[in-house]
Order: sequence, then C-alpha cells, then structure tokens
Amino acid sequence: MIVRSCLLSVFLFSGAAFAGGVDALKAFIGDTRTARANFSQTVLDQNGKLRQKSEGTLAFSRPGKFRWVYQKPYEQLIVGDGARLWIYDADLEQVTVRKLGDALGSSPAALLAGSNEIEKFFTLKDAGTSEGLEWLEARPKDKESTFESVRMGFAGTTLAAMELKDTFGQTTRLKFSGMVKNPAVNAGEFKFTPPKGADVISD
Repeated sequence: MIVRSCLLSVFLFSGAAFAGGVDALKAFIGDTRTARANFSQTVLDQNGKLRQKSEGTLAFSRPGKFRWVYQKPYEQLIVGDGARLWIYDADLEQVTVRKLGDALGSSPAALLAGSNEIEKFFTLKDAGTSEGLEWLEARPKDKESTFESVRMGFAGTTLAAMELKDTFGQTTRLKFSGMVKNPAVNAGEFKFTPPKGADVISD
C-alpha cells in the first residue's frame, strides 16, 4: 500500500489578489490560525504513471496541530497533536507514532500547520501562473528531507492546490475544495488514542 502522506495538509482565505504566490502564502500564514477543507489526491510515479487516487477531509490549528482523514479508497488517519504525529491505518490495524518535531521539520505540513518561521526551513520563490492559479515553489533547506520541492497554487487568496515531488521521483498532487477559514475547532479533534488491539510502532 502506498503511504498516503503529505501530512499534511491546507487552506484559505479571501480578499484582494497578491503580486505572487509567495505573498499569498505569507498572508495565509499570517491570517489563518485554523481551517477545514475537503481534498482529492493523486500520486504519480517517476514515469508519470498513476499509482493511487484518494480523497478525504482535513483540519488544522496552527502551530503543529492537524487532522488529515483519508476516506477513500482506504481509511487512514493522520493526527498531529502538537507533540506527536500519529498515523493510523484502519485496514492494517496499525498505528505509527513519532515525535512531531522530527516529523514536521521541512515537511509540506510545515507550510500549513507549522510556525510563522517558514523561510527558516524553506527557500521560497514565485513560480508564475498556470491552470488559472498563482504558484510558488518551496524547497526545503534540510538536505535530508524526503521532499525535493513543494508547489502551492493560489486562486486569488485561496490555496487551491499543492504539488509535492519527493526524492524518489514520485509526485503527489492535491486539490482542495470547500475551504473554511478560521472555524471553531474542538481540541479533541487533534488528539488520538490507539484503538484497542491495534499494533503500535514508535521510533
């Protein structure tokens, strides 16, 4: 089974247009503390062949708390509780847990649910306009990151898409819909207790 990760995560706000994707991202980081959205995801191998399609919902509360729910075709739950990262595969009855600081780092999730210090971990640049979106490219400064680059596409001031390229040549594309900015969130959404009988694997 392909690991359906990106941790992460994503979202919105509305208002005046920005000069470029970097400006839109910085406004997003400054204005959005919580968000909810639906997503669809496709994963392509290094030859561009489709390996997986999935969909689900996500929510975050910055910094460091997020809930990423894959509903189709397989059930998987990814939760960041501010201290730890939990990944639960329902069909495998398996839970993986690790320290969130190690897992978040220069990951794509840090661009959405991390701290405001984005440029401490990423090199950002505008990446032009395509598909009706204003794009930016973020490259992790950590040479050991499993991601080579992350592209984020904004429709006006709404984050509409992400494209992640990992160091194995795989590309993950995400499209977001039904985004809500700064909704009320329940702290319990970002907590996780392993189900009884599930195998728990930790670093």
